[in-house]
Amino acid sequence: MTKGYSTSDNSRFKGHPTRNIVGTLGEDLVAQWLRGAGVRVLHQRWRCRLGELDIVAGFPATPETAKTLAFVEVKTRSRGNWDHDGRLALSPAKCQRLNQAARLFLSRFPQYAQLPCRFDLALVRSQRAPQGSATSPTTPKLPNDITIGQPVLVNQLQLTLQEYLVGVLD
Repeated sequence: MTKGYSTSDNSRFKGHPTRNIVGTLGEDLVAQWLRGAGVRVLHQRWRCRLGELDIVAGFPATPETAKTLAFVEVKTRSRGNWDHDGRLALSPAKCQRLNQAARLFLSRFPQYAQLPCRFDLALVRSQRAPQGSATSPTTPKLPNDITIGQPVLVNQLQLTLQEYLVGVLD
């Protein structure tokens, strides 16, 4: 699911992607990483009146666990952010909205209602691509194999999936 992105004229830096685009690229990076790990991404940016679920993913069953549905919250942050790379962004009110949105999702997709569910948190670091990096300003293509801790150059940015935390609201 490769998408085209463009930069906005109202961005603080000419040619620098807007915050919304950076967040979308972070979500796409995590979704691609999940696919590469054999996880089925069921929905991205699922919206309802209560907000948005960044990623809804179906984790396959293993000998130790049943098939699991994960609601993945993605936080894309630049260096020097106020909330410890997104860890502190999950306030009690945000957690309550995520929980309510997940319940609404399950009511609209009853085929998933009997699966064990959890909330995961993916932390993505974003920074401007180093000078001389070969990146396309309008049509990013994420690699198929993304590794935690390894930067990916896309849309004039260097994105790094720093951590994937399982069951953060459980």
